[in-house]
Amino acid sequence: MKLIINNLTKSYGLNTVLDGINFEFESGKIYGLVGKNGVGKTTFFHCLNGMTQKNGGDALLAMDDHCAQPLSPGNVGFIESTPVLPEFLTGREFIQFLIDIQENPETFSIDGLFDLVDLSREDQEKLLKTYSHGMKNKIQFLTLFICNSPVLFLDEPLTSLDVVAASDIKKIILKMKKDHIIIFSTHILQLAADLCDDLVILHDKKLTLLDNNMLRDKNFEEKLINLLKDGEHDEICESCF
Repeated sequence: MKLIINNLTKSYGLNTVLDGINFEFESGKIYGLVGKNGVGKTTFFHCLNGMTQKNGGDALLAMDDHCAQPLSPGNVGFIESTPVLPEFLTGREFIQFLIDIQENPETFSIDGLFDLVDLSREDQEKLLKTYSHGMKNKIQFLTLFICNSPVLFLDEPLTSLDVVAASDIKKIILKMKKDHIIIFSTHILQLAADLCDDLVILHDKKLTLLDNNMLRDKNFEEKLINLLKDGEHDEICESCF
C-alpha cells in the first residue's frame, strides 16, 4: 500500500507554504515528519485529509501496484495536536457511540479498548470537557483503533502524555504500522530516532527524505538541528544521502 503525493501546493494569499510536493509513503513504516514551528506540518496533514483546501496537486492511495484512487477523508485517521472531542459526552459514551456505528460493532470490546490506554472506569465516566490534554489524546488513539483507516496522520501525538502513557502509545503505534501508512510530526528528536523507520523534513516548502543512517548517528540531533537552519538545507541534505 502506498500514499502517492503529486505536486501538492498550498498558499495563503501570497505566502506559499507547500510548493509542488512530490512524495511516496509506504505501509509497514513509521515516518517522522519534522520541521521548525510554523513551517506547515499541520497544513500538510490538513490538505491531505480534506480539512483545508489545497491550491493544486493530488494524493492517491494505491492498495496494490495496479490500482490507485484519490485519497478520501474516509481513508484517513487523524490525531490533532489540540484534540477536538464532543464535550457533552463522557469518554465511555463517546467510544461506545463510535463502536455502535461500525459495520461489525460486536468485534469490539469497550473494556479492552480502554485497557489499551490505561484509562480507569472512573475516568471513563467523566465528561470529556473535564479531561486533561493527555486523556483526550488517549481517546483520540482509541478512535484510530475503532475506525481502522489505512492512513494515519498523527500531529504531535505524544504531547502532554506522562512517561507511562507515552510508552504505551508508542507500543500501540508500533503494532499498527504493519497494515497502515503512519506519518507523525514531532519536535522531540529522540522520539523520532527511537520510533521512526524513516525521517522526512519539511523545509523550504518541500519534503526531503533523510538517509536512515542519520537516525543511527550519535550526532543525530546536532545534524538535524543544523539541517533545519536557514541556508544550510542543500549542503547538509547532499551529505545525508
